[in-house]
Amino acid sequence: MSYTVKLIDFPDAPPDVIATAETRFRRELDKLLGDIVEQALKAFENASESSADELTKDEIALAASWAKAYEAAKTAGFRALGEADEAYFEVRVE
Repeated sequence: MSYTVKLIDFPDAPPDVIATAETRFRRELDKLLGDIVEQALKAFENASESSADELTKDEIALAASWAKAYEAAKTAGFRALGEADEAYFEVRVE
């Protein structure tokens, strides 16, 4: 499986600036999660839709690792870009 990263709602940024931010975000996510990016994202999505008693300890840990890695990747992606209130990185598994 592979995944894509897209910077959403960052107004007036040139395409090359957006591409650089997306690359930084993806690089950090890959560094922190390695081969389990897709698995961690799915665990996070599942945890978001379930109660804690419906999840295993491994699922909870994997979901938590996604949340931590996403925040670090977001910081890397927005570095030298500034903040936009509505902007975020969308990750989709293909």
